[in-house]
Amino acid sequence: MDRENREQYQVVIQAKDMGGQMGGLSGTTTVNITLTDVNDNPPRFPQSTYQFKTPESSPPGTPIGRIKASDADVGENAEIEYSITDGEGQDMFDVITDQETQEGIITVKKLLDFEKKKVYTLKVEASNPHVEPRFLYLGPFKDSATVRIVVDDVDEPPVFSKLAYVLQIREDSQINTTIGSVSAQDPDAARNPVKYSVDRHTDMDRIFNIDSGNGSIFTSKLLDRETLLWHNITVIATEINNPKQSSRVPLYIKVLDVNDNAPEFAEFYETFVCEKAKADQLIQTLHAVDKDDPYSGHQFSFSLAPEAVSGSNFTVQDNKDNTAGILTRKNGYNRHEMSTYLLPVVISDNDYPVQSSTGTVTVRVCACDHHGNMQSCHAEALIHPTGLSTGALVAILLCILILLVTVVLFAALRRQRKKEPLIISKEDIRDNIVSYNDEGGGEEDTQAFDIGTLRNPEAMEDSKSRRDIVPEALFLPRRTPTARDNTDVRDFINQRLKENDTDPTAPPYDSLATYAYEGTGSVADSLSSLESVTTDGDQDYDYLSDWGPRFKKLADMYGGMDSDKDS
Repeated sequence: MDRENREQYQVVIQAKDMGGQMGGLSGTTTVNITLTDVNDNPPRFPQSTYQFKTPESSPPGTPIGRIKASDADVGENAEIEYSITDGEGQDMFDVITDQETQEGIITVKKLLDFEKKKVYTLKVEASNPHVEPRFLYLGPFKDSATVRIVVDDVDEPPVFSKLAYVLQIREDSQINTTIGSVSAQDPDAARNPVKYSVDRHTDMDRIFNIDSGNGSIFTSKLLDRETLLWHNITVIATEINNPKQSSRVPLYIKVLDVNDNAPEFAEFYETFVCEKAKADQLIQTLHAVDKDDPYSGHQFSFSLAPEAVSGSNFTVQDNKDNTAGILTRKNGYNRHEMSTYLLPVVISDNDYPVQSSTGTVTVRVCACDHHGNMQSCHAEALIHPTGLSTGALVAILLCILILLVTVVLFAALRRQRKKEPLIISKEDIRDNIVSYNDEGGGEEDTQAFDIGTLRNPEAMEDSKSRRDIVPEALFLPRRTPTARDNTDVRDFINQRLKENDTDPTAPPYDSLATYAYEGTGSVADSLSSLESVTTDGDQDYDYLSDWGPRFKKLADMYGGMDSDKDS
């Protein structure tokens, strides 16, 4: 039987009794038979040759194409594995199996180069991983096919001759000194020309420059190894015909050391010597530093300055290990005769050219105990800092700040101070007496006073500020029609009185307005309270309530007095 030709069968079975003789009864049933698969068919490629194309810029892992071998079996017996068994592109391409579709996928394994090789030929084999030995007589369970891959040319960016460049230059090199060069070419067959430039983001100070034609690197500024030892810049190569095609390469420039710095003291040296010091006593050890970095290491030498050798009270002993000691030269010192000695010391290196500098060591003469511990010196600066302490300076600045704040507050209060009114509260009621110091001739004296002024409001001042309150708003003066010449003075005064009673801009307390004329037939006679003091009899002030809201306060005061007397 062959499952690949027919997989299922149906068999009808009949059963008879009486041994199958005539007259016996029978029954039938149907049996379904399904054939299971065995791996008796090898995989087969439908064609012997396949051809694919891929650009040379394809990165590794890029799929190029798919191939598939057919297998008549099913399930596990139909699984196929693909592999490259031969060909000139075994190291450039790879093939993987798609487990779902049982296809072989050809992928790029390494970077391609059209200029080096344009066509690759591969032999791909398809095989069953699960083979049954009893069917090996049928032949090998695998098949092979030839795959031809054509590489297409693309416009590629220039390629540098190195992945990185390392150059060196002495720090004393002059401007425009050539350090080295870089080289890049267009890998395409066209061999387009290339120009070079420096990425200024990596050389912000423009210390280096490059020849755009030949790639030579040269300096445009002076160098200093002690400031910066390594300079890391990036060089760009761009195709002239296609500026979009460019590549970059790192360039590392090391600045070589030159002995251009003199050695100097490692710190500021200020020491002391006891008054009872003995000769050749070590009082200080000196150390030096040098910014340069010679190949053989530092070698310093110490000595007294030539002008200080004769008559010096101290000597400098070079220890030959880049240190030196200050030694006393005599027995005993007197701080009252000389409290401070300034000792010039010359420090030199042994590099070429020789560099040297002079440092000063301050030696103070102090009183010491028998153990050599310093007790007191004339120069208190050795122990205590000169000038005011930090606490004293802070206290002085704080006092100045407080004084300034006080002055500012005082000035602000004076600006905001307002003029208080003459009448502070409503309870403070008093007469406003105006003295003219001039006695008129009475009502008959028409020469002393012109009553026409009283009749004509235009003759009076339009607006006068009150002196008993602080003005808060400026109101325009009220304009009233001019009184006729035949208007009675009483009517004129009553009209003005009514206007003042209903005036919203008038002050909310009593005030005395002197009109200089009472008229004839006044019921209340004089309004002044000065005459009431001399009156022996009681007076009735109930009429004040009839005078309107302006006299309400006065009526309450005098009316209350009458009620008190009655009680």
